[in-house]
Amino acid sequence: MRIITVNVNGIRAAARKGFFEWLHKQKADVVCVQETKAQIHQLENNPIFFPTDYHCYYVDAIKKGYSGVAVYSKQKPVKVVCQYGDGEFDSEGRYLEVQFKHLAVVSLYAPSGSSSDERQQAKFRFMDSFMQHLKTLKRRRKEYIICGDLNIAHKNIDLKNWRGNKKNSGFLPEERAWLDTLFNQVGYLDIFREINQEEDQFTWWSNRGQAWANNVGWRIDYHIATPKLKSTATQQSIYKTQRFSDHAPLIIDYDLSI
Repeated sequence: MRIITVNVNGIRAAARKGFFEWLHKQKADVVCVQETKAQIHQLENNPIFFPTDYHCYYVDAIKKGYSGVAVYSKQKPVKVVCQYGDGEFDSEGRYLEVQFKHLAVVSLYAPSGSSSDERQQAKFRFMDSFMQHLKTLKRRRKEYIICGDLNIAHKNIDLKNWRGNKKNSGFLPEERAWLDTLFNQVGYLDIFREINQEEDQFTWWSNRGQAWANNVGWRIDYHIATPKLKSTATQQSIYKTQRFSDHAPLIIDYDLSI
């Protein structure tokens, strides 16, 4: 099965750039979308936002034009969960889980702390509460793949200018330690790094300067999976031929049935 995750930085803007025409050709089984920046009522009269042959689900932020996540699934889920249990962040439309018989897939958009110290503190609160949620998910009998934009680069290899970003949101010691705990202690897997250890593998580029042209990027988009899925990922790619937003789609194929 093929799972795609992508932060579209505005789903209507991505649609104008050809996102849905591209998606139609990918034959994905599950598509996780982040930062839709739209309310459902703004999309429901346009069929492009509800791709043919998919069951489509959206979760909006209360604040208009902000955050928001979606999942498109070829197979109808047995259950759809639209929040993870923290009112502060559930109101921002950051979590959408689709459950199948043996597998659950989550579309996640974690907060960014780059705009202010206040938002960085909010990000830390999110990290605390979401870690507890991830521990809860791991105790369930289902396998999980959490897809999305974590707004954290894990190791030096995961961003170009790591020396100059040690004190910046997205590469702070506390953020990187959070991922260390997730992977080394709680036991989740960074699926991309399970099958690709190469340098210069990025999924986000600043719109400032020539970051895209020079591949000065960050890897902040992930497939995070429970341990039993370690051997199931067969191939990966970061799609960069077209640009739909400041992020690139991360595509991973799994030898799985759902």
